[in-house]
Amino acid sequence: MTDLVHKELAGGVATITLDSPPNRNALSSRLLAELADRLRWALAEPEARVIVLTATGHVFCSGADIKEQRASGAPVTASFPEVLELIWESPKPVICRLNGTARAGGLGLVAACDFAIAPLTASFAFTEVRLGVAPAMIAVPVLRRLSARAAAEYFLTGEVFDAARAVEIGLLSAAVPPEGLDATVARHAEMLMKGGPEALAITKRLVREVPAMSFRGGLQRMTELSAERFTSAEGQEGIAAFMAKRPPAWVPQEG
Repeated sequence: MTDLVHKELAGGVATITLDSPPNRNALSSRLLAELADRLRWALAEPEARVIVLTATGHVFCSGADIKEQRASGAPVTASFPEVLELIWESPKPVICRLNGTARAGGLGLVAACDFAIAPLTASFAFTEVRLGVAPAMIAVPVLRRLSARAAAEYFLTGEVFDAARAVEIGLLSAAVPPEGLDATVARHAEMLMKGGPEALAITKRLVREVPAMSFRGGLQRMTELSAERFTSAEGQEGIAAFMAKRPPAWVPQEG
């Protein structure tokens, strides 16, 4: 049986690829199980510093596999929350490289990633209400990216919007000409590789948790964290490397 999700590790980047173009990389029960397995592999692989999630074909992900859903009568996306949590909670930065259009549940994957880069030719839509269902599970990551106004506009109408608009509302990090997609993703991965692995993991949490802290409480906790990082082994290596004008130990060396 051919795999629906592939994995590859090169130069510190673990690439996970959805490969079910006949159904537009729909979230079937098998695809989700394989995706969860590949994500766990990338998280456990010591050499993987950055994770890139992408797909084959012209569609990144069309959402839930409606045909399987109708045939089985049981929720085919029962394991989807685990996948979203693996991406969201990953201590390693995750870049979504959209090869094309995304719809419904596919946008949950996009929103869960730290970065999302798409070609300008891609389009997007939250189509759930037009099927008489709701964007329930994906609302958890998506509503952490979109403003309430933007979420209401597109959740409630199901209207299709383009990549430029997706950047405006916070769903995408960047939209680029198709020919520049790979270079843009590679540039992001290269920049991320320059950060200390522990520092990146901590900073991911910081970005999400600090806004919910009180001003005084946030300052107190961040003062403690700053001291911890400056005295940590990773922090000491980074400072020593800066003073010696050399790359720190965690940056891959050419050759």
